[in-house]
Amino acid sequence: MNAPFDMNRRQILRTTGFLTLTFAMPSNLFAQEVQSPEGVGISGGPGLPTDLKKNPMLSSWLRINSDGTVTLLIGKVELGQGNRTAIAQVCAEELGVNFSRLQIIAGDTKLCPDEGVTSGSTSMPDGATAVQYASAEARGILLGLAATKLGQPAETMKVKDGTITAGNGKTVTYWDLVVGKALDVKATGNPKRENPSDYTIVGTSMPRVDIPAKMTGGEIFIQDMHPEGVVYGMVARPPNYRSKLKSIDLGPIEKMPGVIKVVRNGSFLGVIAKTKDEAMAASAALGKAGKWDVPNDMIGNAAIYDWLLKAPSSPNVIHTQKRTSSGTPAKTVEATYRRPYVMHGSIGASAAIAQLGTDGVMTIHTHSQSVWQTAEAIAKMLKVDNDKVRCIHTQGSGCYGHNMADDAAADAALLAAAVPGMPVKLQYTRAQEHQWEPYSSAMVIKIKAGVDNDGNVLDWETDVWSTSHATRPGGNAGNLLSAQYLDPPFKQPTPRDIPGPNFGSGRNAIPLYEFPGKIVTTHFVSEMPIRVSSTRSLGAHPNIFALESFIDELARNANVDPLEYRLRFLKDERARAVLMKAADLFGWSGYKRKPNYGRGIAFARYKNYAALTAVAMEIRVTPRNGQVQVLRVAVADDSGQVVNPNGLANQMEGAVIQSLSWTLKEEVKFSDSAILSSDWASYPILTFQEVPKIDVALINQPGMPFLGTGEAGQGPTAAAVANAIYDAVGVRLYTLPLTPDRVKEAMNAKK
Repeated sequence: MNAPFDMNRRQILRTTGFLTLTFAMPSNLFAQEVQSPEGVGISGGPGLPTDLKKNPMLSSWLRINSDGTVTLLIGKVELGQGNRTAIAQVCAEELGVNFSRLQIIAGDTKLCPDEGVTSGSTSMPDGATAVQYASAEARGILLGLAATKLGQPAETMKVKDGTITAGNGKTVTYWDLVVGKALDVKATGNPKRENPSDYTIVGTSMPRVDIPAKMTGGEIFIQDMHPEGVVYGMVARPPNYRSKLKSIDLGPIEKMPGVIKVVRNGSFLGVIAKTKDEAMAASAALGKAGKWDVPNDMIGNAAIYDWLLKAPSSPNVIHTQKRTSSGTPAKTVEATYRRPYVMHGSIGASAAIAQLGTDGVMTIHTHSQSVWQTAEAIAKMLKVDNDKVRCIHTQGSGCYGHNMADDAAADAALLAAAVPGMPVKLQYTRAQEHQWEPYSSAMVIKIKAGVDNDGNVLDWETDVWSTSHATRPGGNAGNLLSAQYLDPPFKQPTPRDIPGPNFGSGRNAIPLYEFPGKIVTTHFVSEMPIRVSSTRSLGAHPNIFALESFIDELARNANVDPLEYRLRFLKDERARAVLMKAADLFGWSGYKRKPNYGRGIAFARYKNYAALTAVAMEIRVTPRNGQVQVLRVAVADDSGQVVNPNGLANQMEGAVIQSLSWTLKEEVKFSDSAILSSDWASYPILTFQEVPKIDVALINQPGMPFLGTGEAGQGPTAAAVANAIYDAVGVRLYTLPLTPDRVKEAMNAKK
């Protein structure tokens, strides 16, 4: 890419005397490993963490610079979850340097290790663990080099901020030791890591590196960036998904003020202009000028649940456990839960900046969570080799999941290809973002339990109906929105359910409670009435809402305290500790009841193997109108080794707030021909005034694996709201969102 738009990476990599992490290694340093390489994973063996196994060269991750800085390269990207800071803390701790020495490059497909998609709360378990091992191994290599240089045993040496001190007092710095060209050394997977009891950086609330620019209005979000020489692109969308352009007269639009180029390819329409306002005016004119075939074949949100149950589906038993004890249940309890389509609702509409360089490389700044796969998909769309598309992750304003970031990158690339050399910035309108993004799938969950006379569950049965939760680009151009409208069009592949028991629609559908008999079945519907894909927590939000609401109902039927009832069947000690911690933080045992006030509690372990989270809350219901006000929330979380306590607490607070918005307000409305949720009035979200007091207690597990956290709080929050509503006014709600109308209707039906 040309100089005006190379952002900060060129400055970072231009450091005088820059050296990739390079060493002249003592011949005896890996003597044992050389004798038996298979046993220690030198070829990417079983001893390596997942992301390090995929990228085993230490030089892929770390560079020691002669100016006394360290460049950390990571494939996991910053979405607002604070992972750049936390992963850098792990690096600084294990490498033995001050945090301030680190320069971080993340998500650049040319420079960084390919860690796949930043999703599923895997930044810490996969990304941070890989960095931990790589940094510890680099530290060991540096100590070996120092041992040779100083003539002292490596085991007697101490490291502080990159300075190695031998037992005899002699010192040498990392910057003195780096020589040669590159550390083309594969990780062994068996480094000597720091003892958690000696941590000074991990476990501290280090200020997040991304916050200052966000607080001061700096150009950190791609939406705010306007590089030198930039021109502005916009697209004109069809009336609905399956519309086809019959004809259009481009002449009048080409003559509009500021218009540089109008692009038509099949049913794809776009424009490049000198200013954003001129581009918007021209794209609006494009939208009006086209004559379209517009089918009316969308189902409409009112009928979606019946449609899900009747549509062709693929059943898959993801968990089965036959009861071995005898006896017939004394009672069978059944319930059906529903979750509508919800959107990401990104505060900043998706954007990208693309430029076709003189070398034929399309460089794209994008806030995509899947930069490598998106680059591959765009290369296929442009019909060029993969190395001709470079994606550089640049933060976007607000999204967890597959929103329109990838589409914006593709659209910017399509337009930039029409004006070589010009950086083209594209940003969608609010209506485009709301109406065309891939939503989170609507779901129906049916649960049935057979219980004995004491309310103990003997048999548990769950059935889940859902469309896809995974249509990310995945290297396939057909998953890019505009590619489907080109001539010839790229066909979107038929969605497949994500395999495994804790992915996609089945995520957290399997109870962790120890019941004698369990069977859990997903019913995957491959057809998509409206566009869907990955949204924060995938199926976990509705599944945990259903599961933990049903557990609460069983507890009430048995006249047992909901907390006690859960503990009756929850045997894992870490799970029990989280649940009791949330209850203590809330003041569960000393709760004083008042009319129309209620308390609720819920628990889940995200994906049944990641972070353990419990949520307790107090709400107030206004009987006159059914309005629910969440007053206070207590959260307890066990995410293994805590790296940045404040950052982790921020994640739990954000999860609660977003889940409250989904649970109380959000639902995508659509007719048989159009998405009706086009702005914040037609798709309301939680306001600042509605955010409750949130207290978070973290259970630190020093030395234990990092657990994924970013999506752990959504499900328990939703269930805790429903359970608190029942506690307050005695009505059980089964369909999200829990709007005032639904609360009022249930209260009236109870009279």
